[in-house]
Amino acid sequence: MDLEKIRQKTTGMVLQFSIPAIIAMVLTSMITVVDGFFIGNYVGEDGIAAVNLGLPVIYLFLSVGLMVSVGGVAMAGMSFGAGNITECNQIFRQTVATTTVFSVLTGVLVALFFEPMLDILGAVGQVRVYFKTYYGILLSELVVMVVNSSFGMFIRGEGNPQYYMKVNIVSVVINIALDYVFAVIFHMGVAGIAFASLISAMFSFGLILYFFLKRANVYHLGRFAFSTDVLKRTLGNGSSEFIGEMSTGIAMFAYNYVIMRRIGVNGVTAFTIVGYVSYVFSMIVVGFGQGASPLISFSYGAKERGLAKKIRQKTNQLVFAIGAVVFCVMAILSGWYSGLFVKSDTIREMVQSGMMIFMVSFFFSGINAITSFYFTSIGKAVESAVISLSRGLVVLLICIFLLPAYFGMTGVWLAAPVTEIITILISGAMVHCDKKLFVGAKR
Repeated sequence: MDLEKIRQKTTGMVLQFSIPAIIAMVLTSMITVVDGFFIGNYVGEDGIAAVNLGLPVIYLFLSVGLMVSVGGVAMAGMSFGAGNITECNQIFRQTVATTTVFSVLTGVLVALFFEPMLDILGAVGQVRVYFKTYYGILLSELVVMVVNSSFGMFIRGEGNPQYYMKVNIVSVVINIALDYVFAVIFHMGVAGIAFASLISAMFSFGLILYFFLKRANVYHLGRFAFSTDVLKRTLGNGSSEFIGEMSTGIAMFAYNYVIMRRIGVNGVTAFTIVGYVSYVFSMIVVGFGQGASPLISFSYGAKERGLAKKIRQKTNQLVFAIGAVVFCVMAILSGWYSGLFVKSDTIREMVQSGMMIFMVSFFFSGINAITSFYFTSIGKAVESAVISLSRGLVVLLICIFLLPAYFGMTGVWLAAPVTEIITILISGAMVHCDKKLFVGAKR
């Protein structure tokens, strides 16, 4: 990386690092959307609802993976920026090993709690059957997915984001093709959809291993001396990402609980369809965060704090613009979009009316997420955790349980935008405090 180039072409560098990450994340999210299309058209509405009830499981895996990976890649990036290649390789190896172990343990833990979770949600009949079939297979895929994502962050961190983007393109193509084969030709239902995801993830893992064995310039696989201190710093630095994703999982569980109790399966299905748009947008934001993070860490590690701040500001401008574009496009296409997944007029009307309310959150959520990424990238886990905890758990849970009690399904749609508006005030306060500390330190 070149500090002068980052300084002169900040927006260009953010885009250069972010676009491959965005494409990779969007392609990953498109797997979920395509799975939803095949499940909705070849399994039915109960299948869509069943998959959505298990989203907290996916977010649990993501929270564990991101906690270790984001924390590790930020530390490795600062070591890289300081010119300590040996140290950054040790951190890389320990991070990947820790991610793998934590992911496997998470899979075992989740498998033990399938039945209690379904009982709490009140899932019965085909919804319960579909859930157990789908996630019984997907647990293995989620372990591989988290490990792949961890490797991918280091591929981007050493300045080769295009390779990981190509890996994701191949993975998506394989997944979509197998979805069609298993669901349409062999009529394997939700089991076929889950197997398609597992096979494509394993193929991606093979391509990633090839990169680190043959093409990597900075990070290399090999033995490492386990460091308790590195582990503590990694987990501490990535704690905000854990809180953020874990909070999202808890929030999804709360959403499903409230909707199942107050509206029923149709409400869960409508929320799932709107949630696909939110998921894709959030992956775009994560892509910007993952693209900007190495630049921020490198600049901060090189004592260029003002440049790190500038990168955050430019990235915030970009995610705000993307949020506005997504809002306008989906406002026009919401009717067509809902028809892709279901034929029920009731559900389609719920999707169209709810989407316009829910998507207001896009104007604020990207800025909140990037600000959290920024604080993680410069080693300020507490500030990042406060933002993540506010938008993903504390404020959101209050809104989820309070607003639907007064406004029904409209209250469900309102929960996200109200939460993000409150959180952006908290984010602004955190940035202001950080600025004052910086000014004070210079004096």
